Amino acid sequence: MNFVECHEEPIHIPGYIQSFGYLIGIDAESHSITFFSKNIEDIFNIESTEQLFDRKLTDFSGIFKSITGSDLYNSLPDFTKRENETYFDKIFIDGKEYHLSAFRSKGNIFLELEKVLVNPNKRISNKYDNFYIIDDEQEIWNQLLNTLSRIVNYDRMMVYKFMMDGSGKVVAEKTNNNLESYLGLHYPESDIPIQARELYLKKRKRIFSNVHTETVPILSKSKENLDLTYSASRGMSPIHGQYIKNSGASSSFSVSIIIDDHLWGLVTCQNSEPKHIDLEDRVQAGIFTALASNAYSSFRSKNELNYRLELNERALRLKAEFLKNNSLFDSLTENKSEIKNFLEADGLAVVAEEKMVTEGSTPDMKTIRAIIQWAHENTDDDIYLSRNFLKNHGKELVLDEKSAGVVIYFIDRSKNNVLIWFRKEFDEHINWAGNPEKKIDVIYKDGEEMKVVSPRTSFQLFTENIKGISRRWDSRNIVALQSIRDLILETSHKNYITIKRLNDELKKVNEELDSFSYTISHDLGTPLTVMKLNAQMLLKTLTDTSEKSRNKINSIIEEIDSMAEMMNDVLQLSRAKHSEIQLESLETQRIIEKICENAKITFGSPQSEIIIKACPKVLADKTMLHQAFLNIINNAIKYSSQQENPKIEIEGTEEGDSVTYRISDNGIGIPEENKHRMFKIFNRMDNAKKFKGNGVGLSIVHRIMKRIGGEVSYESSKEGTCFILVFKKPYL
Repeated sequence: MNFVECHEEPIHIPGYIQSFGYLIGIDAESHSITFFSKNIEDIFNIESTEQLFDRKLTDFSGIFKSITGSDLYNSLPDFTKRENETYFDKIFIDGKEYHLSAFRSKGNIFLELEKVLVNPNKRISNKYDNFYIIDDEQEIWNQLLNTLSRIVNYDRMMVYKFMMDGSGKVVAEKTNNNLESYLGLHYPESDIPIQARELYLKKRKRIFSNVHTETVPILSKSKENLDLTYSASRGMSPIHGQYIKNSGASSSFSVSIIIDDHLWGLVTCQNSEPKHIDLEDRVQAGIFTALASNAYSSFRSKNELNYRLELNERALRLKAEFLKNNSLFDSLTENKSEIKNFLEADGLAVVAEEKMVTEGSTPDMKTIRAIIQWAHENTDDDIYLSRNFLKNHGKELVLDEKSAGVVIYFIDRSKNNVLIWFRKEFDEHINWAGNPEKKIDVIYKDGEEMKVVSPRTSFQLFTENIKGISRRWDSRNIVALQSIRDLILETSHKNYITIKRLNDELKKVNEELDSFSYTISHDLGTPLTVMKLNAQMLLKTLTDTSEKSRNKINSIIEEIDSMAEMMNDVLQLSRAKHSEIQLESLETQRIIEKICENAKITFGSPQSEIIIKACPKVLADKTMLHQAFLNIINNAIKYSSQQENPKIEIEGTEEGDSVTYRISDNGIGIPEENKHRMFKIFNRMDNAKKFKGNGVGLSIVHRIMKRIGGEVSYESSKEGTCFILVFKKPYL
């Protein structure tokens, strides 16, 4: 008896399509007809379908003139240069309007047709352009569902996130009263097996209009299975169709959420009644999902960059504390609380020079020594992590709930110098949508008995309690551990080779940070350009009567341009920290005057009164000096531009060995509650939301002044703000 797992089902070659679509395949070179769906005879007057094979559409000019006369068909050589890129057009067949799409795949050109549906209830929210100013992951996905509901309007709309093991969880949801809520529920990996996830990565929008309708077979002279991976009307797997029926739905629609070229999750929608979504609406849903995906990626990148910067600062402070002591053990024990908190652990054990000190919640010393002995015998690497340590080794080592999760770091195995971080048992339970255990059915195919995985029939809440584990050690904990490791190695009086290696690693870290900034500013430029082109293409397809929709799409294009500007600012921030500098005596008068002239034009504030007083020379790098004045003066003019009489005053004074410039304005001022984070990246004041910006400029100034040996500070009140730049005085 054969056994067929879910991941073995060949869902990309079903041999049929859904009934809403019509498919014609032609040879990519000769353009002769090689296959077609049987239902094309429903819309074209064909006497015998057998006569179509090996002939061209142009041979039947009367039958297929609507296709052969289209701009898309006449430009096929241009539109099918690359594989699996789909292009769209609209045609009329017997007075009815159809979408016509074309793409080339594996030697064939696929021509797909489906009727144009008018969605009279479609309304696009004016809040979608807030994606890039939302500072909360949950709100990004909720906003996406709210936006898509005005286009798709299915009974249940969810954001489904894939976990590391292939299972998934519903992290956001919008429902009406027709279907129950699945928010927070988990789904096993077998619900969306690996080959389905691979298809979602290739074909990012999939619709199953009606699970109850009959499929349409594809007729072909070739005996080879036809790959329908990129076909919009590809027939669904019978197992998947039964799965949707079991959930109480009749239609499903999904859009892939792609983060860093990986399938992060899906927007998956279900409707209790059969419902088709027009092709243009599906394309638009894909654009909005891509916008939200990029907003989430940007949000995550901001948080990660802020965390790395904060971690570097903490590591520098800890390094200073380490250097106060003459031995490694003293350095570790004097700072054990901070070392514990670096990994967000509940407890820490420091073992060095045959001594042991603990901090926080830890097992007793006898148990700790047993854990160390186990690590010596069962691990080879210097670092070992586990969140299942109690579950896997509890009986063997007589562990309690304090050691459910461990991180073991051998500073020096030969000397038994070890750090162990502990996490307590986490009372975790998983709420599954139905029992996740697989149900096996027996079917007969071609006279042979086969076992197959049957789709679940119940989606009722099923709670699984998990014992013996801790909270997961995440990527940030790993980065923090590496920071601790590097710090210990750097300050433990190693020989020259070790110190040189550490310097090389530090250089690599800086290069990675630079690469991170360049990735944001350069590599993400390509998907942004694609999104912009898609939005512009969508704009061209809208009719003259769709003025509101045209305005919304124009707003999308503007937001894409804003994100590109933000990425460029992040690149400038990186350069301010790592680029080479050349300090020299510089005149400032002309630089300031030019910046002021341009800023008045940029911010549409010709009425701004700018008073430039004394401008003494300063010691600085020419490029960085310009960048510092540019950001401060631009802010002064921008944030005062809406005052009745905007006024900016710039004055430099010499004080001992320094030169101080004060740039004052009568703008909106800086609220007291924002002062503690003024120079942090991506920080924006609450009262500045109506002004365009992304909160990077002051971070650039702060880094520049530190690089050239200066300082930046400010004074502010309701009457305005004064930024103070202190430079070194040039040498005589």
